[in-house]
Amino acid sequence: MIPIHIDSAWKGTSDCRDCGIRDMVLFADLNEQDFSEIHTPIDDLAFTADAVIYHEGQQAIGLFTLRKGMVKLVRSTADGRERIVRVLRPGDVLGLEALATSKYDSEAVALVDVSVCRIPLSVLHHLSNTSSRLHLRLMQKWQHALKDADDWLADLNFGTARQRVASLALKMRDPDQPQFTSFFARDDMGAMLDLKLETVSREISGLVREGALKPCDKQGRRYEILNERLLQV
Repeated sequence: MIPIHIDSAWKGTSDCRDCGIRDMVLFADLNEQDFSEIHTPIDDLAFTADAVIYHEGQQAIGLFTLRKGMVKLVRSTADGRERIVRVLRPGDVLGLEALATSKYDSEAVALVDVSVCRIPLSVLHHLSNTSSRLHLRLMQKWQHALKDADDWLADLNFGTARQRVASLALKMRDPDQPQFTSFFARDDMGAMLDLKLETVSREISGLVREGALKPCDKQGRRYEILNERLLQV
């Protein structure tokens, strides 16, 4: 394979230098010398809502840094049911497990329109061996993913139905406008929280009636948080 020039690797189809969330992503700490080691392009890809980014058990070709939107990670249970194990947001990395197994252990599905950077595994294996900065960043992302998975399980799969829905509302706050939060399709929420669809709808309606949340659209996806204290009970 013919090596590409530094500027092409740096910008390429994914403009890393001008990335709006560069301080959050894997390559935040890399310098020009590190990028001179990249011989495979980093692709900037877009997926529409409900599109599958990769399948559970699929042979991995790369990792994905989420630049915009939200992605759900779904696993199939032994009895054929699907469970949402995490929701990823901008700055998160999809497919970290592939560094160890070369396969994806979940299905990644776009919850809304998303944009991602696809980083080939060969690039990450090479740079993690030559760049202590990237190796450290990978370890930090891995630790964050493990903690987030533990927190997700602890916060969203225990407690009453009301507590689970309220915890999700707090977790899904808009980072730029924390007074707003986003929900998903009610069946998706039921799978996340291990609740029936009817239960999820009833609890959301209850939070609206009590003045904790105010709907901002007809689809029931975006809400304004009017009383955070009621969500923390």
